[in-house]
Amino acid sequence: MSWNTQTVLRIKDWRARGFSVGLASHGIGTARAFQVNPTAGAYAGIAMALNALLTSLIVPVLVRWLI
Repeated sequence: MSWNTQTVLRIKDWRARGFSVGLASHGIGTARAFQVNPTAGAYAGIAMALNALLTSLIVPVLVRWLI
């Protein structure tokens, strides 16, 4: 989710903004979040790490279930 979209939706909490940017984008979005606000950058990094962890745990189970 881009910063402009979050502004239009009136999302003001930097934790929510950073978390959504970390989930929707990758390293470049996380780096930009750190430039905008340190709290947003931290939450973007957490979101990116959690996304990677959960994906690596869930995808093998889904692949076995689908095949």
